[in-house]
Amino acid sequence: MLLITEVNDNVKLVTEEVNGEKQYHIDGVFMQAEQKNRNGRVYPSKTLMNEVKRYNNEYVKSSRAMGELGHPDGPQLNLERVSHLIKELRIDGNDVYGRAKILDTPYGKIVKDLIKEGVKIGVSSRGMGSLKQVNGVNEVQEDFSLSAVDIVADPSAPDAYVQGIMEGKEWVWENGILTSRTIESHKKHIERASKSDLEEAKLYAFADFLSKLSKDK
Repeated sequence: MLLITEVNDNVKLVTEEVNGEKQYHIDGVFMQAEQKNRNGRVYPSKTLMNEVKRYNNEYVKSSRAMGELGHPDGPQLNLERVSHLIKELRIDGNDVYGRAKILDTPYGKIVKDLIKEGVKIGVSSRGMGSLKQVNGVNEVQEDFSLSAVDIVADPSAPDAYVQGIMEGKEWVWENGILTSRTIESHKKHIERASKSDLEEAKLYAFADFLSKLSKDK
């Protein structure tokens, strides 16, 4: 079986005031069936919808449908990296609409900071399954098992920032500059990150950069 992930950026951000506290949610299409996606794969409707129903019954309804920030390299859930909780998965034709609440966890706070600074957020389904070539496309087979729906940021923003600090570029904003000490700290954090932690290290560095931007305004 293979680790299968699919990114979908057809989502929107929703903020609500609950008991005087602002809450953040992501709403939109989390998964789609019977449509060739950007990875060249197709999920037959029966395969995807049966698995969504199982995941709903076993995880969503019992408030166990947690997801992570970034692209984990395995199917297991890493509790220390949890950023959100899936509150709803609803089937509408070949689309699976979802609603996720951003949690007040360390990685959830990074997501909130990215949202506040206008970074585009998407979702990425993560599961295990096998593929079969059918009419020139990879068809996901009936053994597909959904593990989680994760949150991913627009890769161009963190990657552009990371490229800059790794190349020693100076990052400037309106009322000051990002100090060399901060740049060096981020660079060391990224260099020391393992392959599985690299995505999170990039997002952490970028979110820290954004937080310093907002404080300097």
